Amino acid sequence: MSKSYNLKNLNTLNTVFLLGSPLVALLGVLLWLKVDGFTWQIPALAVIFYFATGIGITAGYHRLIAHRAYKANSFYKAIMLILGGSALQNSALKWCNDHRVHHGKVDTEHDPYNINEGFFYAHMGWILLQENIDDFRYSKDLLNDKLVMLQHKYYMPMIVFFSFILPGIIGHLWVDSFLGGFFVAGFARAVIVHHCTFFINSLCHMVGTRPYDKEQTARDSWLMALFTFGEGYHNYHHTFQSDYRNGIRWYHYDPTKWLIWTASKFGFATNLRRTKEVDIIAKMIESNLSGIEEQTASNPTMAELSNQILTKAREVVARIKESGANATTEFNELLLLLKQSRALIS
Repeated sequence: MSKSYNLKNLNTLNTVFLLGSPLVALLGVLLWLKVDGFTWQIPALAVIFYFATGIGITAGYHRLIAHRAYKANSFYKAIMLILGGSALQNSALKWCNDHRVHHGKVDTEHDPYNINEGFFYAHMGWILLQENIDDFRYSKDLLNDKLVMLQHKYYMPMIVFFSFILPGIIGHLWVDSFLGGFFVAGFARAVIVHHCTFFINSLCHMVGTRPYDKEQTARDSWLMALFTFGEGYHNYHHTFQSDYRNGIRWYHYDPTKWLIWTASKFGFATNLRRTKEVDIIAKMIESNLSGIEEQTASNPTMAELSNQILTKAREVVARIKESGANATTEFNELLLLLKQSRALIS
């Protein structure tokens, strides 16, 4: 059922800010250029805040708090709560609760940003509506998390200072331009971070590949990964959501993964959860052959071959798990089955 965007249904604060902030950012940038003139340091400051606050969402809100894909000490966690909060996407408690509901009810009417309601709704329309109730049944653990609750309590004054006043102060101290820091590294940066994150909920459920699970709408997009610190590998994430990585190959751009791994080497992060390669390959084989029954209905030989590959893959996975690390032969056999499954659908 399509959503209705009328004054009665709208969340006033969210609507005014989300629709008004791009205009404020544009006018503010023009004011900065007129009053102070262009200096390269201000865009550089905006890029720094873009990376810092974006990483606060991906490494902090998303992978640390929402999915508990790794653990962190209090200092690291506090920094992530400040940075994530400065992205202006709500408190960690609210953000993570919505995200957990999304994973638990994905692509259903109970999904907070259900793509089946259309691009705009999944992108930002859901935030504009009043129906987003503060029901934290999915986040009872967070209600007992002192740092998360402290951030939730003081969220508004925190974001005013760290998102706008601080970049303004830095801009003033660096190049005598409070306006540049406030509007470019503050408002304009926040708008860009907003929509890069929103594209994960909208575009990455519409455009891209589904190598791990074709039954859901989440898709992998290397392009979106470039703008969202690795979050674009969304089909993988929805399939293996407890993995601290989104991009699992060395050539996958996932700076969030690299940051978490680096933090673990200095003792800030521990217990990095990582999906076993055998489970990833087995899931890819299943995904390749999912729905193939319809395609092979008129070809009994092909249908039988598909069933043989699936059965064999499950047997090999079971043997690998029994053998543990000493299963090189079986692992190579599984890779061969993956190649055969790809050939079957090509």
